Amino acid sequence: MRSQVVPYPAGYAGLLMDDDLIGLVVSEARDNMGKAVDHTQSEFGSIRTGRATPALVEHLKIEYYGTETELRQMAGFSVPEARLLVVSPYDKGSLPAIEKALQGSDLGITPSNDGTVIRLAFPVPTEQRRKELVKVVKQKAEDGRVTVRNVRRSARQDLDALQKEGDLSSDELERVEKDLDKITHDHVASIDKLLAHKEQELLEI
Repeated sequence: MRSQVVPYPAGYAGLLMDDDLIGLVVSEARDNMGKAVDHTQSEFGSIRTGRATPALVEHLKIEYYGTETELRQMAGFSVPEARLLVVSPYDKGSLPAIEKALQGSDLGITPSNDGTVIRLAFPVPTEQRRKELVKVVKQKAEDGRVTVRNVRRSARQDLDALQKEGDLSSDELERVEKDLDKITHDHVASIDKLLAHKEQELLEI
């Protein structure tokens, strides 16, 4: 490989050696694939399985004193029972606003307010509902896999461009692509593992 100094990709400043450019392509691909896995996990967390979990409500926006604030910044959470979520506001004066937001959310659960905390009792989903949710999570998992593979395709296009410019030999391209394929496989496997866990949650009685 030549040791020439080449311009940094658009949007960056400074100069990079060829090896740095290759490392940048792979590093950015790894980071973006990781974000795809994290997004898929977040999507799974928002799907109600019948089990109580703060993930279902912690990002809910609460209108309080004219400002929208995420519930997780206004309250603590506890799960004393598998299907019971307790929301404990840091400011008791926010109870009505939190209760109103929970009632207006898509949870489909009526909150119980005792003046100090709010309780959310989650019913057991029907078998049909569980099967429907399994289809939903499988689609979200596939969306995540597609995103990961799109990141790989984009990175390969960047590597091909480096080769055409003479900054990457055929042997080096093959080696880097193998590394990229392994990174891709690992992230797809992570999504598959998350899916298997979520399916188990949905189908358990």
